[in-house]
Amino acid sequence: MSSSAEHVPGSMRDFADVRELAAADMRDVDALIRQRLSSDVVLINQIADHIIAGGGKRLRPMLHVLAAGAAGYTGEQHIKLAAVIEFIHTSTLLHDDVVDESDLRRGRKTANALWGNAASVLVGDFLYSRSFQLMVELNDMRIMRILADTTNTIAEGEVLQLLNIGNADVNETAYLAVIERKTAVLFAAATELGGLLGGLPTDQVAALRRYGMELGYAFQIADDLLDYVSDAGTLGKNIGDDLAEGKPTLPLIYALETADAKQVQSLRHAIEHGGLDSLDHIIAAIRDSGALERTRERAVAHAKAACEALASLPASTHRDALAALADYSVQRTS
Repeated sequence: MSSSAEHVPGSMRDFADVRELAAADMRDVDALIRQRLSSDVVLINQIADHIIAGGGKRLRPMLHVLAAGAAGYTGEQHIKLAAVIEFIHTSTLLHDDVVDESDLRRGRKTANALWGNAASVLVGDFLYSRSFQLMVELNDMRIMRILADTTNTIAEGEVLQLLNIGNADVNETAYLAVIERKTAVLFAAATELGGLLGGLPTDQVAALRRYGMELGYAFQIADDLLDYVSDAGTLGKNIGDDLAEGKPTLPLIYALETADAKQVQSLRHAIEHGGLDSLDHIIAAIRDSGALERTRERAVAHAKAACEALASLPASTHRDALAALADYSVQRTS
């Protein structure tokens, strides 16, 4: 994949460096997450412990603490906001796995596979409501408005994606509308709120939001690409899951535009009926069409746009780390 690494100073080229910069804040975030996940209801604690043990990169809360650092913020509210952002994200994952009937995430059994759909949905609701409890504690109407709008938009994205399942006529515009709502808006909120906490001028807060939005696009497009080029051990989910669920993601959409008539028929059938009976043939058709290269190029273009949005911010190690994350979003293998 082409790289946007030319935007990233040498001291911040590695994801490990970015993680190290955010490490102290993220330890506080993790401690708060554990504290606020606690409940008198045993099943909530069991599922919450399973989610925490599942790890993950905590990318969205990390984005927030880095954006707050880039904005020069020196208080402590960013810790609580980062936890809010992670709760919102985790609740959407619980709901996603139920809707998608997924049994594997990050290489582990999903909550719905272990405890059933009803428990997963309800604990997802618990996380949503917990996030709003934390939000109210910050007592800032600007923050509450951004996060309320964001959660509503995410819900719209979930419904839009549901409508697209099994629809072989979904085009690039419709696909982008889904990933903007489902993924990019939470990235954008995370970074915008960092700028807001730091008291940046309006144009710089807007630039941070634009960075987050572009990064969200890059991240999700790269993620959808991985469904066809990675392996289950690396990716942490079943390869071809998107195809099995009838999700017309960008590699499929691009392949449908350029594949020959026989391949188009096969691709449309796969989207409309799901299943992995002809996965090898489908992946071959996608590769033959040049769709993977086009998808990579689209992801890289968004990553570069994210880096460019940072130009108006004051120079800092935290700004460099945000640029490095843009590069990482399209270079990762999981």
